[in-house]
Amino acid sequence: MTSETRKRVASLSLDLDNQWSYMKTHGDEGWSEYPTYLDWSVPRILEFLDDRDLKITFFIVGKDATEEKNLSALRAIGDAGHEIGNHSFNHEPWLHLYSEEELDEELQRAEEVIEAATGKMPRGFRGPGFSLSPSTLRVLARRGYDYDATVFPNLLNPLARAYFFATSSLSDEEKEQRKELFGTWRDALRPVSPFNWKIDDSHLFELPVTTMPLFKTPIHLSYILYASRYSRFLAISYFRFALFMCRMTGVTPSILLHPLDFIGCDDVGELAFFPGMDMRAEEKMAIVDRVIEEMRKHYELVTMAEHVSASGSDLRTLELETTAS
Repeated sequence: MTSETRKRVASLSLDLDNQWSYMKTHGDEGWSEYPTYLDWSVPRILEFLDDRDLKITFFIVGKDATEEKNLSALRAIGDAGHEIGNHSFNHEPWLHLYSEEELDEELQRAEEVIEAATGKMPRGFRGPGFSLSPSTLRVLARRGYDYDATVFPNLLNPLARAYFFATSSLSDEEKEQRKELFGTWRDALRPVSPFNWKIDDSHLFELPVTTMPLFKTPIHLSYILYASRYSRFLAISYFRFALFMCRMTGVTPSILLHPLDFIGCDDVGELAFFPGMDMRAEEKMAIVDRVIEEMRKHYELVTMAEHVSASGSDLRTLELETTAS
């Protein structure tokens, strides 16, 4: 491996979406009782990461940090040295409908309880369901965030949303509320590489969820796991080709994980609607391990904050007023 290759970085992040948040977005009854799997899934994830000497970024939902049953697991994330990010307070994938005042309150509430639970103040943000708006970005800049990580330049967004709606019990009104779930066409056309938003007289760093350069198809773990149901060999080959495309185009990948990448049908039956939840946890984790192994062949794996720091200052700048939806 050359010294140039060793200097490249790639980041791993995990959106700590809980069982209730999936049920809420899907329109399932019982979500308001806040069923959780954090108490047993987080220790499993932390053990997996520790065994591989990995530090990543966890984007935490504020509401989970108010529930006593989750506090031990959340504290363990901070104690293990992982970076903590803000994933909103209520995990509603329609933040684009919030006013700036509502967004400011949403972020502040999440910051306070996340810091109290983990011992760390979040300095990065990812919108639930990749929900993004000019108002969100302005509030993030005003609150002094170091980066946003919501942009998901994925040309398959409409298909993913249609599949989700088809498997849900959502009303027409609820579907309208969620019509930007997984991102819009404008989101799909945004850069795959990191860039800066120009927001009034300031800038905000954007670290997109990496999709395959040029083709802009998803390469995050949930997608790889879903594809592996048909052919594990082809799923890994697809991911390997995506990493090749990243190297050829100079994209330093930021790969997204979810708790359900470590949870199987043998753990939780209520989330059978989610793609890949007909697989066993052991099978999923073996594929996650293989993906990480592929990444480590070419990149040093770091947190999102470290990825931002390593990206330099010579980045493309997008005007917020004309580019954000």
